[in-house]
Amino acid sequence: MDLSKGFEIVKFNRSLSSNTLKNLYLLNQENTPEVGSISSVESFASLLDKSSMNLLIEYKKQLIGFVICFRENSEYESLNYKFFNKIKQKFLYIDRIVVKSNYRRMGVGTRVYRYLDEVAAKDLLQICCEVNSIPLNQISLNFHTKNGFEEIGERDFKDHSVKYLVK
Repeated sequence: MDLSKGFEIVKFNRSLSSNTLKNLYLLNQENTPEVGSISSVESFASLLDKSSMNLLIEYKKQLIGFVICFRENSEYESLNYKFFNKIKQKFLYIDRIVVKSNYRRMGVGTRVYRYLDEVAAKDLLQICCEVNSIPLNQISLNFHTKNGFEEIGERDFKDHSVKYLVK
């Protein structure tokens, strides 16, 4: 499928329709454990309220994904975010990126990361994220390596493990 025509990355804030908010939440839940599960639509809305930058990924005006990012010193309680907040003065943290399964491996992620590279470059920010190592998300690890990310740490949790990556 050629996504070059009809593909858009759109910044958004919390003022979404309740239907769009619910669709984003359901898309998040469909993509666990690659992204963390969230307990409710209200909790997802709270995450958006705290975030620094949110992106909708659309193809022909249909929602196919989203990105939620945080800057340093945000009031975000994620232990993964806190890892970067302790060691970096300025950064853009990708908390979650979700692309519907039937749009994966078509260049969507690469285009989104190019967009994030441009945003980060304006403020001389490093881009930070984590990827599951248990359960292993090898496709994501390969993608991040291909896009210039390097591993700078790892952490084991009770039910999963992650690798911390920086570009």
